[in-house]
Amino acid sequence: MENITSNYLARAEIWLCISTLIYFLMNGAQIFETLVFVPKWTVSPPDNFKLLLDGKGVSLKNFWIGFHSLHEITFILALIFCWKIDPVKNWLLILFAVHIAVRVWTLAFFAPNIINFQKMVGEQAPSIDLINRTSLWQTLNYIRVAIFIAISCGLIPLCIKLFSMRQ
Repeated sequence: MENITSNYLARAEIWLCISTLIYFLMNGAQIFETLVFVPKWTVSPPDNFKLLLDGKGVSLKNFWIGFHSLHEITFILALIFCWKIDPVKNWLLILFAVHIAVRVWTLAFFAPNIINFQKMVGEQAPSIDLINRTSLWQTLNYIRVAIFIAISCGLIPLCIKLFSMRQ
């Protein structure tokens, strides 16, 4: 580990704590969405898919794009400012890689399915396939949210490690 100044350490602490805080705020929104909103639109497909439409339902697209963008910027800044602190940097890289993998999964599976569900608004009878798809989406969403929560919990020991370096 290179010579770490107190100024460098302070910036590392600030950005890691900001990133951790934003991650936990994001988790709160994800938990709320998973426990309150998702059950409402998955309970009766495609009738309740109208809840997913922009302007007619709860538009979460802009909210999540903004929230994830803000968080990813702070996560990258935490990585930059913790770069000289090897034990923290290495775990941050692992957590960031898992985070990016889940984001790719989100963009490859969750987002396209939501878009398809939105296109089905107004269709009549649900098919068994559609019921299975919404059920799968909901189940996998539980796993996705749990992974995001695990990542944010993984940031806590890193914050503690940084704060303990001051002594």
